[in-house]
Amino acid sequence: MNSIEVNSLPLKDVIRDIAKLFNITYTENCGEYLLELPPSVGKGSIRGINFEGGLGLIQYDCLFKEDMEINFVINHVHPLKFLYTIEGLLLHRFENEENLHKIEQYQSAIVASSKQNGHVLFFNANQKTNVNSLEIDRKEFQSKMECDINSLDDELEILFKDIKGDGAFYYNGNYSLGIAEILNEMLEFTAESFTRKLFLEGMAYQILTEQILQYQDDQMDENSRMLLRSSELKQIHHISNLIESNISDIPSVENLAKESGLNVNKLQAGFKKLYGTTVNNFVQMKRLEAAYNLLTKTDLSISEIVNAIGLSSKSYFSKIFKEKHSISPSEFRKKYRNK
Repeated sequence: MNSIEVNSLPLKDVIRDIAKLFNITYTENCGEYLLELPPSVGKGSIRGINFEGGLGLIQYDCLFKEDMEINFVINHVHPLKFLYTIEGLLLHRFENEENLHKIEQYQSAIVASSKQNGHVLFFNANQKTNVNSLEIDRKEFQSKMECDINSLDDELEILFKDIKGDGAFYYNGNYSLGIAEILNEMLEFTAESFTRKLFLEGMAYQILTEQILQYQDDQMDENSRMLLRSSELKQIHHISNLIESNISDIPSVENLAKESGLNVNKLQAGFKKLYGTTVNNFVQMKRLEAAYNLLTKTDLSISEIVNAIGLSSKSYFSKIFKEKHSISPSEFRKKYRNK
């Protein structure tokens, strides 16, 4: 395993130290510092940028040839870190502890070390790892955002105001779909210089906002949580496929939620996000699509079609079909066949 020790802040000095340890140069563009990994170490890059008010961002997009350990050791309180694993696996531990924390793909962690204890990050060899670390100097940040910090719930307020590092803190969970979208926007943004700095600063504050909302959501009872996680999207897709493949006998929303392993609020939020509508409206849309195909491609009677799409009322079917196509099902079939 390769192991390096970084003994500096702010982030521009972190990049400088890592570059020196790898015996390479780094570049600077409008306050953003960038190093490209040398072939002897691996592929990829590490970027770092500080914004006003104690907020900074370091981005690891790396594939190391050997297991890599980065030790952050400084003689004062370390920044509060918000870690997001976009790809791969990141391992973290506090300098004064042996316990390793796994931060897997689509997961985030809030980490704060006690006193002057540092952080250790581990990257697995031959595995592409993409991690964003949002870093906050709490003393500087508090002077800028004090009124906002006072409005947080007790635990977060204590965390943000702990400028002396009196206590360690660790929280881990799957990050929300909102955070995932911000991280993807950051990956896809290609402009440079002043525009990039403004963009990254805006995105950093958006992530922080979403993270606070997510933390508060996680503290709620499981059945009351609203925010959808990226890792839960496959469960939403599973339910939409189930609806389409069982159009004649679709379970209730409550039973669909149980099938998905999500609560009803999250299931509805997922359908709203992916399909722009509620579960019931999605079901109706799929029933009408099925009815359209049966009317145009089979000789089934209207009553048989009503039964085939899981409805019990012929009049109700006629009503929703006419709302969609401005014509009754029987008139639609006649018109279609005449064409």
